[in-house]
Order: sequence, then structure tokens, then C-alpha cells
Amino acid sequence: MHTATEDEVHDEFFPIVPTPQDGTRWQAPADLEQYLYRLASTGDTLAYLRAVAIEGAYYPARLEEPSAADEGKQAMLTTDVPDGRTVATVFTAGVLPRPHPYLVYEYATLGELAQILPAGVDILAVNPATPCEQHFPVDDEERDAWLDLHHELFSSDELMDRVVTRRSGVLPTGPLLHGLACGAHLCFTNGDAWNTTYWHGMGYQGERERVSESWDVHDREDWLGIEQRLLEREVSPWYWDFVLGARAALIDAQGARVDPEQWRDCVEATLRDQAARTGTSTDDPEFDDFVAHLRSLVGKLLRYESRFRADGLLPPDGVVRSVAAWDIGRGSKMARWGRGARYATEAEMYAALERASGAARAAYGSWEEFSAGYVLGRCLHFDEEEFGPWYTTVLDAHRALTTTPDSPWLTVPFGTG
Repeated sequence: MHTATEDEVHDEFFPIVPTPQDGTRWQAPADLEQYLYRLASTGDTLAYLRAVAIEGAYYPARLEEPSAADEGKQAMLTTDVPDGRTVATVFTAGVLPRPHPYLVYEYATLGELAQILPAGVDILAVNPATPCEQHFPVDDEERDAWLDLHHELFSSDELMDRVVTRRSGVLPTGPLLHGLACGAHLCFTNGDAWNTTYWHGMGYQGERERVSESWDVHDREDWLGIEQRLLEREVSPWYWDFVLGARAALIDAQGARVDPEQWRDCVEATLRDQAARTGTSTDDPEFDDFVAHLRSLVGKLLRYESRFRADGLLPPDGVVRSVAAWDIGRGSKMARWGRGARYATEAEMYAALERASGAARAAYGSWEEFSAGYVLGRCLHFDEEEFGPWYTTVLDAHRALTTTPDSPWLTVPFGTG
């Protein structure tokens, strides 16, 4: 965990969102809060609770020493009110405040809340001090009802594969917003809001577990290392773009489509020329095997592009010039994951997002090109030409991100600088 910088220490521990006093309707930060606002105004507490059961909520917790974090989620904060009752507060994702260095938010389903609320809690306050506030009594019967609603309604799969856009408190158009949009594929897959730097993700412990299990990131130094490698495009094999670059050079030189065998010959000739210039032995059978592998990669790339054109990922005559988006897109999301896990400072997250934006604009000319590069990188990494879920799920993301009206790719100009 990093040492907090002066600009990260602030007083926004809990959300405070005043209700409009001029009679106007509140503009909620996202669809869920807009729905809860309507339910709160009509007094439909059951529908409100059902919505919380579907989405889950976040509870505040004091951030303990790093060693304690390895033992599970941080302990929930509670408040004693003047009438002697004890209140526990939870918040939905859209109203969560700017991350704080000493207080974090942990994610919990309604079923988990039924089990982890301390025994002495009398009231569960959902989104207090906001226009969509609602209070619920806590007793054994209520806890049982919450568990029933959880089993009936909650499905983590239903919270994924969707475009989530914040409508208030968002960034203006510019490199930072563009950098956030570079992570849109993963935001869609995980069901996260794409356009917020107030990042809490799966909750503090959930974010730490995510980067630990999927990226072998266990501390700040690990995060700094993987973030740098992603933004430098050093995580994916270098030779993917080497092979694509050989064709791009031929296209630029000839101004026409390239014959596959010409492409393969160019790859081999360039590779052997580089080996000669660097003093690398070309008599080694392993070198010959590597040359053969890159020649065969040409065929794999052509087959993927053919499928991409059939599925609308590429225009009829389109090709992929780079898979840089695969690392850049993950770098955009890693910046936020690192912040959620408190491995990254706010300034480091901002800097990483702006670097992702610059790298994307240097490699591509549109979101569609960026997306095709990301999809190809993912397929080369996972799919093995099976055209299975590793491909079809990201194809679904591409289609949603290029058609949903409030998608980042329809609202953020690609050339933003």
C-alpha cells in the first residue's frame, strides 16, 4: 500500500448529495440511483430492497494495516445515534465518493449483509444523505427476508456484459476521459462504469484479490511493474506486432493488398536480417522453428481477420495493423484496479490513463480500429482459433460499445488530445 500524498487526504469520507430544493427532479449519477430515487419517493420499500438484492452495495470500513487486509474484508463501520440505536450504512456504486487513503468501501450482496451486520445493529441505512435514501429495520426476521431475496434475485453473471455510464460528476472531454474509454472492453465485461475515476470496483478487498489472482500483483511494486509493462506494450509477445508490421510496411510501400506468401517471405527476410545485424546465430534449429512459427502466424492472422470481416468487426477490406490495444486496454483498467487496491496514488492512476490515451491514439485512428486490435490480441492470447467464448464474448462487447448511445466510443472522440 502506498503512503498517502497530501492531495489524497480529503474530507469526503461519505457521500453527501443534497436533494434539489427548487422542485426540480434529481439527476442521479446512474440508472440504479435514478430508479431508487423514484422508489424512495413513492415509498415502495420492497421494490427498493429487491433492487439492492440484485446489485449489492458497499459498506465503509476503516483501512487497517496491510497485514490485516490479507485476512479478509475490513470491519464494517457502524454509528450510534442519539436515540440509542445503532446504524450501519451502505451505498450503491453510483454515489460512492472519491477514494480515501484511510477509509475504504467493501462490496457485499444483500445476502452477505444479512450475515455480516454486527449483532447490535438496529437500522440499515442505504444511501443516507442522498435523495435516494432509504432505511430498513434489522432483526432476525428481516435478515431471513434479505437472504431469501438474495437467493431469488442475485446473479453475478447478470451484472456483467453491460454498458454502464455515469451521468453526473464525470470528467470533461480530454485525454483522461479518453484514457478511461480505452478500458471499455473490460468495463463492459465486468459491468463497471467506464467514465469514473472514483474507483471502488469490487470493493477494496475484491480489487486486491482480483489483481492477485489474475495478475500476480500482491503489492505496490508489483502494480508499478505490470502497469509500466502494459503501457509499454511489453506484456503481449513482441512478435505479434512484428508480423503485422511486416504486412503494414508492404501495404504502405505497394498501396495494395499483400499476397500471403509475400507477407510470409517478408516476415522471414526481416527476421533473418535483424538476426544478422545483431549477431544472432541463424544456424540454431530453434531459430528455424521460430521462423516457421512466425510464417504460420500469418495464416492464423488471416483466418481471424476473415472471421472479423464476416462478423462486422472489420470493414470488407479491413485489416488489423496492430494488437497494441490488447495491452493498452488492460493498462487502462489496471490503473483503476491499482487505485481500488490502494497500490496506486490518484496521480499515478491519472498519469497511467493519460499514457494509455496517448498510446492508443499513436497506434490507431478510430475506436473501431482500436477494438479490432484488442479483440485480435485477446484471441491470440486465449482463443487458439476455436472462435469460442474468448471470441464471442468480446465480439458482443464490440457490438454493444459501437451501438449503445451512451457508450464511450460514441461519446468520446477518438482523436481527443
